[in-house]
Amino acid sequence: MSGMPLAKKLLPTAVYAALAIADTVAAGKTGTSTSARRLRYVLKPALMPALATAFLDGTRERRASSDTSLLHTGTAAAQALSWGGDVALLGSSEKSFLTGVGSFFGAHLAYIAAFTSVRGERADYDNAGLKVALGLWLTTAPVMGIAAGRQDPALRAPVAAYATVLCAMFASSRMLDPALPPGARRTLQAGTALFLLSDSVLAAQKFLLTEPHPILESVVMSTYTVGQGLIARGVASAS
Repeated sequence: MSGMPLAKKLLPTAVYAALAIADTVAAGKTGTSTSARRLRYVLKPALMPALATAFLDGTRERRASSDTSLLHTGTAAAQALSWGGDVALLGSSEKSFLTGVGSFFGAHLAYIAAFTSVRGERADYDNAGLKVALGLWLTTAPVMGIAAGRQDPALRAPVAAYATVLCAMFASSRMLDPALPPGARRTLQAGTALFLLSDSVLAAQKFLLTEPHPILESVVMSTYTVGQGLIARGVASAS
């Protein structure tokens, strides 16, 4: 009986992990398997609700803290907007793509608001991480914007704007208050790095490569789901 509370606490996380693994495998088979494509219509929309359940359970007693209330609220909002992006990107039309980009744009803004609510003093910023963010922005925003514009001029500005907010989200995670637990900061920052990697691979797959590579679809989903999970874990541990 003593193990039941722990099991109940870990169940939402285990469900999210199982869904993430299953969707990662299915993503790599969508090019050759109709059943895998159909399965993703069930798996992918279930990812963020499962993660949100685990996150809300893990922060139930901490959300009232004035120090981290915006951190928790912003993260929950980002998860909800990410769900919208996940669902939209299951479609193959340009409208679905732009809807997904818009949803994830909002998710990154929510993460930026969450992370900057617990930022430290300028002297505490991770300058190396900020330089990486700046370098990535200077390369990915113009390159992806131009590449997207070659496919459709209407995509140039949205893709460049998305690359900008993505790099800003990564940068904001390098400005955290050092008073936060070191393990929580490292976990959160690992999550934002994986999220950045996931979207970079996705953009390269869509705009730079002429032939789809199924393995890259799995790379996108594995880095995305682990990244989101690490962000949630880091935020939950930050109080």
